[in-house]
Amino acid sequence: MTRTVIITGAGSGIGAATARRFAEDGWNVVLNGRTRDKLEDVAKDLPERHTHIAPGDVAEPDDAARLVEAAVDTFGGLTCLVNNAGIARGGAPGELSHEDFDAQMRINVGGMFNCVTAALSHLKEADGACIVNTSSVSGLGGDWQMFGYNASKGAVSNMTRAMALDLAPEIRVNAVAPSMTETDMSKGIREDAALLDRFTDRIPMGRGAKPEEVASVIAFLASADAVFVNGVVLPVDGGLSASNGQPNFSA
Repeated sequence: MTRTVIITGAGSGIGAATARRFAEDGWNVVLNGRTRDKLEDVAKDLPERHTHIAPGDVAEPDDAARLVEAAVDTFGGLTCLVNNAGIARGGAPGELSHEDFDAQMRINVGGMFNCVTAALSHLKEADGACIVNTSSVSGLGGDWQMFGYNASKGAVSNMTRAMALDLAPEIRVNAVAPSMTETDMSKGIREDAALLDRFTDRIPMGRGAKPEEVASVIAFLASADAVFVNGVVLPVDGGLSASNGQPNFSA
């Protein structure tokens, strides 16, 4: 039986690249996001009979439930859930608005909670079931003026570890933790040459990640090759998290 994956935040960036990668690997792919037009653009490149679009806001429990129902009704089951939907809002303590803090927690954390809650009974019925979450290097440590985002991605990382304990051995749960990636979220950084240099100077590989490079790791974590990988938050960061932050004295 063909495996089925739900990918949230699939309209662009890492989510869109992940959808293409899973389709290449022969999965049924269910695309979720808040903007139907973006999902339709991604779907154009995917096999029609193995692709389903299910727009909605996963931060709303009812939308998350409808998403899972659509996947099961369309393809007869669910094998993998990729919780990729997320937003970032900057601001230091005292500057970040209540609205922006709440939005990050509602989407980045609440959206994942809602989808897992809705999908759990179906995943338990599948062979090789797994959940892969998109965290961030910002969920492994702090950033200047991003404490709300850090809080949300830190929650994603620790929820991943805790779920891996609770759901094993039936369902594996892992996460990827990308550094700066060439997506809409990092557009402002990438369009400012000086700011981009400050970011890439910290990355031993000397550049940000391509969405496809993150997608390939997500696909690995969902594959049979990772059958004994559970509870891992895997940095996809070009070596950024290998450093303790001290300057490169040899440069």
